[in-house]
Amino acid sequence: MSNKFNEKYALITGSGSGIGQSTALKLAEQGAHIIIVDLDMNAANETKAMIAKFDGKASAYQCDIASNAQVKEVVGSILKDHPIDILINNAGIAHVGNLENTTEDDLDRVYNVNVKGAYNMMSSLISSMKERKSGVIVNIASIAASVGIEDRFAYSMSKGAILTMTYSVARDYIDHGIRCNCISPARVHTPFVDNFIAKNYPDNQEEVFTKLSKSQPIGRMGTVNEMAALISFLCSDDAAFITGSNIPIDGGFVTLNN
Repeated sequence: MSNKFNEKYALITGSGSGIGQSTALKLAEQGAHIIIVDLDMNAANETKAMIAKFDGKASAYQCDIASNAQVKEVVGSILKDHPIDILINNAGIAHVGNLENTTEDDLDRVYNVNVKGAYNMMSSLISSMKERKSGVIVNIASIAASVGIEDRFAYSMSKGAILTMTYSVARDYIDHGIRCNCISPARVHTPFVDNFIAKNYPDNQEEVFTKLSKSQPIGRMGTVNEMAALISFLCSDDAAFITGSNIPIDGGFVTLNN
């Protein structure tokens, strides 16, 4: 373990699995106290137990980030005991469909988790960060925020919002010592992806997995550890000169897929 994040408190949404879990482990290994926030309390406790195995520090909370009231209650309770130095808005859901077959309910569901969830977290924490004149926010956007992806109307909408919210927050709070950036992954191999393929393409899962893997020019999906390494860097003092940036981590998807 290193002490890069010693005495820092990092709240990570959706940290019961996938990129969120890997990031929680990465930051905990570097001395951070991890605040695990997940809708699935069993998954949250699993991440907490993994961190405890190497004597890392973590606490776990169940929260529906789409609920402003729940977020305010959970964040308020945490802030009574200690500050939150780092916020990583990782939790999100997917949806397959174009404009014609995306219902209003589909759109609202994706918006409430992906967009409103990030808003709820940032708005609940920003005053505390302003008071301390210090804070780091990393949002998880997507290549879908920058390029057209087939049958991802609602998802692309939500990730485009994450990108522009990142720019707005970075601009508005730069004079308060708060940095805000986002990363834009291409496909990353997570349980989220496996479940997504199983749900939407049950009859040809292997074929779809191979197709999605090869859509990155580098020839494979990213790994959760690769995402966690970039997020860790952006949260650290090594990235003190970086704010208002969208960092692609996509195996060449955006620039080389011509």
